[in-house]
Amino acid sequence: MQVADRLLKTPPYPFAELARLKREAIARGVDLINFGIGDPDQPTPDFVVKAMQRAVENPAYHQYDETDIGLPMMLEAIANWYQGRFGVALDPQKEILRLIGSKEGIAHMAWAVLNPGDTVLVPDPGYPVYKVSTLFADAESYFMPLTAERGWTPDFNAIPAAVADKAKMMWLCYPNNPTGATVDLDFMAEAVSFAKQHDILICMDLAYSEVYYEGGYVPPSMLQVPGAKEVCVEFHSFSKPFNMTGWRLGWACGNTDALAALNKLKSNLDSGAFLAIQEAATVALTADTTDYFANLRAMYTRRRDLLVDGLNAAGWNVEKPKAAFYVWAPTPGGMSAADCAAKLLMECGILATPGSAYGTCGEGYIRFALTLPAVDQEARIAEAVARIKKAF
Repeated sequence: MQVADRLLKTPPYPFAELARLKREAIARGVDLINFGIGDPDQPTPDFVVKAMQRAVENPAYHQYDETDIGLPMMLEAIANWYQGRFGVALDPQKEILRLIGSKEGIAHMAWAVLNPGDTVLVPDPGYPVYKVSTLFADAESYFMPLTAERGWTPDFNAIPAAVADKAKMMWLCYPNNPTGATVDLDFMAEAVSFAKQHDILICMDLAYSEVYYEGGYVPPSMLQVPGAKEVCVEFHSFSKPFNMTGWRLGWACGNTDALAALNKLKSNLDSGAFLAIQEAATVALTADTTDYFANLRAMYTRRRDLLVDGLNAAGWNVEKPKAAFYVWAPTPGGMSAADCAAKLLMECGILATPGSAYGTCGEGYIRFALTLPAVDQEARIAEAVARIKKAF
């Protein structure tokens, strides 16, 4: 059978390749320490699970989700959470749309907005779905280099005027995957100004807004910038803050025209999200989560410090991220990302992602996810550091 040309042009999804390498290593009997994928390893909070158990017994939730944009109680909860967290007012009926996880919405936004030949500004390195969804829409990616010298932020002034004028969308992600970089509202205001000047829709991936460390930095929302709703849609996920990756639920909010276009597309492709999950998500957003998030952030802080301090003691040169649960590590001795990842796997039994999987500007870096399947994650991180010290 001949598959679609778009699939022939599509590179393997990095995490599918990681899954293959993981299976092969385990089959060889390797005691594998897996830093490969950003999948929270802690259980979903008990108060969310119990809410789901109650909701799943409701027979009204056993049918299609016919709410059009999402369960009203969840939309209200999102609006209230946004107001409390960012000081941003959202209209639950026009400015919020439920998603089957943020990845689904990110992928489909391209189909809702782009025409063949349109240009999309894509960060490099960046989450692979940005460029692949652009490819699926027969549009063109213009890659914005992110470098350590600029704090892993794009230089809007370096984008040729002809490219900026042609561009229809721009992807941004802060706190950043894969680099862990962060930005302030001044940068976001610069992005909004640039987008207004060139009539560009900003798609802001804000999946890691609640994963940050001690030190005073709290990630902002781009919608805090005055006038940002004119040019911006933000994508959120329940997966990262509430350990709900398998539940598949998220939302988009912001520009009404973009959300209406995405919703029109989705109404022809999916049947909404399981209503019981939406009710449980409502509880996640409305419960008193002060202690929960304090414990979550303290846990990631311990893991970050164990890994970064250990790598630096082994002769690496790694900065501690302020947010997101990734450590973006320059490879030691100028090794290529692929060679370093292979050495980690073959000599250390450690699975980590080569930075080159996220774009050409990721060359020379390795991404370690601080989410790893284990009974005692901190002990496994310490073991990984011990193995690295012997091998490098």
